Amino acid sequence: MDTNAVIAYISGVRALLSQYFEYILAGAGVTLALTVSSVGIGLVFGTLIALGRLSRFPVLRYAASAYITFFRGTPLLVQLLLVYMGLPFLLGTSIERWPAAIAALSMNSAAYIAEIVRAGIQSIERGQREAGLAIGLRPRQVMTLIILPQAFRRIIPPLGNEFIAMLKDSSLVSVIALEELLRRSQIVVTRTFRPVEVYGLTALLYLLMTSVIAHLVGRIERRLSVEGYGVVDKAGKQSRTAAISANPS
Repeated sequence: MDTNAVIAYISGVRALLSQYFEYILAGAGVTLALTVSSVGIGLVFGTLIALGRLSRFPVLRYAASAYITFFRGTPLLVQLLLVYMGLPFLLGTSIERWPAAIAALSMNSAAYIAEIVRAGIQSIERGQREAGLAIGLRPRQVMTLIILPQAFRRIIPPLGNEFIAMLKDSSLVSVIALEELLRRSQIVVTRTFRPVEVYGLTALLYLLMTSVIAHLVGRIERRLSVEGYGVVDKAGKQSRTAAISANPS
């Protein structure tokens, strides 16, 4: 490749970036908005499903288990198409792309988060619940005031992984023509016929977003003194220190 060809290629890339970079970057903003909304909604409903999964009532347990089994056992793309194309057929009305994407991603995320929250709740020592009941708290108060706060601190790492996975999976909404990062990149490719440069930029933007999120999750873990699979707070460290001092043997 001669010098003129290299110069021409660089000029072409610069022209491409100057014309379409902001357009593609705006798609990254849509991707982040999709991810934050879906994981946020999924966290709320996932927590409720996890509580149903642990309920003493068989109907709630079976319903929660069925929900988790369906959404974890079927492809997200199929779920998205069922919401965007199947529901309008059944309801006799159309659904906009954005609410359809949010609904499908949130329902999928809720199934995975439900299992994360369930594992977090079950990781709390049984003595915590018994101590709460012993001081007169009701079972609901024990769950909301004692168990859930500790469980949520312990599940920060897997929640971070779920956020990253959902950020990447959100690219599937491009099939319903919602203009997030991947869809906008596809549009630019059809206009410029430069797939290597455009999709390379897209990959870098995804990598940048996931790297920043992973870094933030790591900082939160360190701030909360995550050790192994759990979280040890200052009070817990002090109580163990006191116990060791009282029982030096």
